Amino acid sequence: MAELNDRAREVFRQIVDSYLSTGAPVGSRTLSKLGALGLSPASIRNTMQDLEELGLLAAPHTSAGRLPTQLGLRMFVDGMMQASEPSEDERALIDGGMSGGAAIEDALARTTAVLSGLSQCAGLVLVAKTEMLIRQINFVPLSPGRAMAILVGVDGSVENRLVILPEGLPPTALEAAANYINARLAGLTLAAAADRLSAEVAADRAALDVMTAGAVATGLAAWSSDGAARPVLIVRGQANLVESSVDLDRVRLLLDDLEDKEELVRLLELARGADATKIFIGAESQLFSLSGSSVIAAPYRGPGGRVVGVVGVIGPTRLNYARVIPMVDYTARTLSRLVA
Repeated sequence: MAELNDRAREVFRQIVDSYLSTGAPVGSRTLSKLGALGLSPASIRNTMQDLEELGLLAAPHTSAGRLPTQLGLRMFVDGMMQASEPSEDERALIDGGMSGGAAIEDALARTTAVLSGLSQCAGLVLVAKTEMLIRQINFVPLSPGRAMAILVGVDGSVENRLVILPEGLPPTALEAAANYINARLAGLTLAAAADRLSAEVAADRAALDVMTAGAVATGLAAWSSDGAARPVLIVRGQANLVESSVDLDRVRLLLDDLEDKEELVRLLELARGADATKIFIGAESQLFSLSGSSVIAAPYRGPGGRVVGVVGVIGPTRLNYARVIPMVDYTARTLSRLVA
């Protein structure tokens, strides 16, 4: 920014504004006809050449106008953009997506769809998987050394897991293990139940023999490989990417990228530790280096200010940053109030 004089800044700003609106290269004659600069096409061309040498503009073809580079977009977003707060109608739509008294997962999905529609991008939300609270566990013997553990959650959900039992475990130990869990550990998460079991065994308060305690531990551990904290990714509004794009080839690449949920989760995880909205432009993210896409994401917080998820959008680098960044920020702050 320090290397740009007032003329260069204004030429650069108008080129970026035009590109974000149309997606098309901007030529010196076009800028000259706008009249706001008060410069001849030749003067504008010279300034554009200077900006290109600084790496802020590029020409897609020899005879074409100029487009902002990734570096240029980053400089514009960080140092020149004038953000506009969401309108009253936009805030009402975002707030409405979170109302209704339904499960938080449904509210998150609706909010993501609203954000997608307002931004004309794909909406994203990353939320920590909710760990089930135990109502009861039952064991069904299958064969020597194997049983089916059936976990019923407080919310009524049911999950099954195949467990390998300690060698020589008598059938009565399975029943005793289930009775212990249901009497002593109901209402806890699996992790909390395992901690209580360890504490009670250590203090000799579990009233379990060694083999039954092993069966209890095996039953609780059957779900640990799922990774209770593994985040869940919700994506809404991919169709908006097609409808709003002038470059369908890039959109096809982006839609392919969105299929790689694991990499997308890794990218959004980078925003979890951010104090404010995080912006990834083009090849700043390896995942979107080919599709040339941008991600705007912000963390939202639960009780005690702990980050519990990330909300954002993904779209072409040619998106309305000044409008979308505050929109994502508002959504994150509103979600924080909802889940706190």
